[in-house]
Amino acid sequence: MIAITPDDAKSNGIARHGSQPIALAAAALIIMLVGAGSIALWRAYTGTSPEQDRVVAARQLQVRAAQASEQLVEKTKALESTQQEAIDQLQVVQDQLQTVRRLLAAQQADAKRLSEQVSGLTEAIDGLRQSFASTQASEASASNEIPRGKERTTQARQIAAITADKPVCENHGAGRRAVIPPRKVAAETFLRRL
Repeated sequence: MIAITPDDAKSNGIARHGSQPIALAAAALIIMLVGAGSIALWRAYTGTSPEQDRVVAARQLQVRAAQASEQLVEKTKALESTQQEAIDQLQVVQDQLQTVRRLLAAQQADAKRLSEQVSGLTEAIDGLRQSFASTQASEASASNEIPRGKERTTQARQIAAITADKPVCENHGAGRRAVIPPRKVAAETFLRRL
């Protein structure tokens, strides 16, 4: 084995430090305590600490989140009211559309009814024209015959009544013909013009 002499230990730096580990640890501890104390004094002197800054930042974030949440709630309510107004307007338009459809259906029914009435009147006018044409044809054939006695006077009275605008109806005599009242004659004259 090799023996180490105290002179060799002094010449080697490891041995020098290794012989006083307690002093070295005590010096490191003192440096750390002084550093921590100086940081604490600096924070106390300036009045700021990272913990307080973190708390303030967290509170600001909470306030911003609450404001954003309130704004979101307000915008949602505004959107809901706008949507409800749109729904109400749509309902009004649908009601108006149904009213217009009902009115249109009623007008179409009226138009159909009036069309049927016009066709009925047209048929009636055609019937009157045919009736008048057959009446004229029978009167023309009767006027070719020379009336005798009482018939001649009856026809003369009827013609005089027609020209005087007085309706006359003779139910006596051999012919028993009725004279058409002046209004009906005017209607037949009107129909002839058509």
